[in-house]
Amino acid sequence: MSEKKIYNIDEVMKMLPHRYPFLLVDRLEVEEPGVKGVGIKNLTMNEEFFQGHFPGNPIMPGVLQIEAMAQSAGCVVMSADPDYANKKRSVLFMAVDGVKFRKPVRPGDQLRMHVEKVKERRNIFVFHGVGKVDDQVVSEA
Repeated sequence: MSEKKIYNIDEVMKMLPHRYPFLLVDRLEVEEPGVKGVGIKNLTMNEEFFQGHFPGNPIMPGVLQIEAMAQSAGCVVMSADPDYANKKRSVLFMAVDGVKFRKPVRPGDQLRMHVEKVKERRNIFVFHGVGKVDDQVVSEA
């Protein structure tokens, strides 16, 4: 097995069109380019969504956990192209199936989105994603 390739926030921003407050990947660890990796989001109370979801009991919205998985999968797809930084293309989120939310994600957590390609047909990719905090599954799709 080869060593993981680590992409910092600057490299992630070259892979994704998203920007604050909607950029939900701080770092990427790619185990197999184009196939498998882990997106990392370090959550703080400063995230805008914590202000209203919910006051006094901040929880990361489930839809944003799924979006973080989708962004992580997009980065993994882009990582297969060594010239990704010079390309003007985006990976688009098309559908989601079998979503499950297991535990709340809160300020101070590090959300790790484990994504793996399970199918590819032409330019359409199907990924399975599992969100984890402290090695505990918090969400999956």
